[in-house]
Amino acid sequence: MKKYIIIVIALLGVMLFGGCGNNNNAKESDSAANTAVEESTAESSETVQEILPEELTKDRTESDETAKQDQETVTLPDGIYTAEFTTDSSMFRVNETCEGRGTLTVENGEMTIHITLGSKKILNLYPGLAEDAAKEGAELLLPTEDTVTYSDGMTEEVYGFDVPVPVLETEFDLALIGTKGKWYDHKVSVSDPVLLEEDAQTKNAVSLEDGTYSMEITFEGGSGKAKIMSPVSVTAADGKVTATVQWSSPNYDYMIVDGEKYLPVNTEGDSVFEIPVLIFDEPMDVIGDTVAMSKPHEVEYILTFHSDTAVKE
Repeated sequence: MKKYIIIVIALLGVMLFGGCGNNNNAKESDSAANTAVEESTAESSETVQEILPEELTKDRTESDETAKQDQETVTLPDGIYTAEFTTDSSMFRVNETCEGRGTLTVENGEMTIHITLGSKKILNLYPGLAEDAAKEGAELLLPTEDTVTYSDGMTEEVYGFDVPVPVLETEFDLALIGTKGKWYDHKVSVSDPVLLEEDAQTKNAVSLEDGTYSMEITFEGGSGKAKIMSPVSVTAADGKVTATVQWSSPNYDYMIVDGEKYLPVNTEGDSVFEIPVLIFDEPMDVIGDTVAMSKPHEVEYILTFHSDTAVKE
């Protein structure tokens, strides 16, 4: 009997020992697993902290570069615009009659702005740096002769240039040489492009076939002592429309239409002028300078050319 009791006690001891061993192993296993997870999580966290800012910076840089490239490659649709022309010098700027703007032409994605300067003192321009402009074989921009009319009616011939525009809203290099024979570096920019409406002469040419017409006009302005006689003779040719207008007075020595001065085409009798027709069936502002008073005096008038009265001659 005692023998059986000893055996049972021994078996119970083995079972208890084994059970404790299994629990300890399980705890050790769970602890090891938890440690591995914690270490893995810590490593992942450190990796994210190390990589994420770099990746974000890289993505942001690439995004900025892409946006910059997109801005530089954006071009205007083909057409004719007015645009602001800005320089880094008060000595190099567009003529005061142009109000800081030039004529921007876009053709096949290429942009060129025509600027009219204040005099003939700038002889050449170069799209780049002065040191390159001075090199043999450099392709210089040659001047055009532009005529400007100031607010007092005085006209003057000045130089103008057709300048290639590589990009809008951003400064680019443009060198110049004056009468002293030295090249100077300048920074210029072209901005605020505004599409011009279809040229009035083109619209008129569409309205009228080439030929000469008699057309009624409405005349307004002045004191009423002199006026332009109606009907007038209107000629359409090569996309341009002009009118031969005759005053009821011989005392008009010039007219101004759209900023351009026009002189009489006759020397005897009442004053006769050939002027452009800017638009049909809407008021058109003109200026007539009369010498009938004690001193010459510019007077504003309004002409309306009535297209529905046109009779081809």
